[in-house]
Amino acid sequence: MELQELRNTPHLSASSINDYIDCGLLYKFGRMDKIQFETIPDTLVFGTVIHLVLAEFHMRRMIGEEMTIKEMHEFFEKEWREAAEGREDIRYSEGKSFETLLLEGKELLTTFYHKQAENRFKVLAIEEPFSFTLDGCPVPIIGAFDLIEEDSAGTIIVTDFKTSARAYSRDEVDKNFQLTLYQIAVKKMGYIDREILLRFDCLIKTKTPKFETYYTTRSEKDEKRAVKKIVEVCKGISSGVFIPNDSAGNWKCKNCPFKKNCDEYLER
Repeated sequence: MELQELRNTPHLSASSINDYIDCGLLYKFGRMDKIQFETIPDTLVFGTVIHLVLAEFHMRRMIGEEMTIKEMHEFFEKEWREAAEGREDIRYSEGKSFETLLLEGKELLTTFYHKQAENRFKVLAIEEPFSFTLDGCPVPIIGAFDLIEEDSAGTIIVTDFKTSARAYSRDEVDKNFQLTLYQIAVKKMGYIDREILLRFDCLIKTKTPKFETYYTTRSEKDEKRAVKKIVEVCKGISSGVFIPNDSAGNWKCKNCPFKKNCDEYLER
């Protein structure tokens, strides 16, 4: 089943679980009430387009073709124009615009192209959807692997593409919930007896663009903790518990697309 079909049925995902944990009201407004964003952050649109280019790059690899840097630039510009040109609902960050991000995207992709690992792995899948169930959770957990590869020793490498304004810390990578969920999912796909490596391929939007690769692993203990977290989120949602988190420490609050709805809810 395609990812869009999976999304059309009741489900949870890594992002929706994180939304609920970060702010129950954010989850309710976006995932249950389906309130439309008044504006969309430029980072969301930009990241989606970069993701499309990387997926195309690795798709070509899987069929034995090589995408040139010129083709990557052309593909990015085409997708960026289709996604963003002329739209008034995109909220650009200070100093950013359609034109600056068009240039920035090409610079990031140039950095990616020249910093790839020389010893590439065998591509097994691109944009591979998954769905699995857990005891104690009434809905399936869904998502899609950006890239699945296999090295010469038979190790499975699961990669997620990221764009970021800064580099990731070792702790952020080693404790990332999404990667833990991906390990659970890839095991349920039939790779339970294989060694698994998890990876972020991160294009970093610093003044001088960077491309960093972060590897990590997960233990059975990590998986158990993640499953427990998912089950508790399911219980909270099923019970109608949606606790707002408007504390000063919640970085999502500043640019939350549901700020007006949240104020109305809390001040009602």
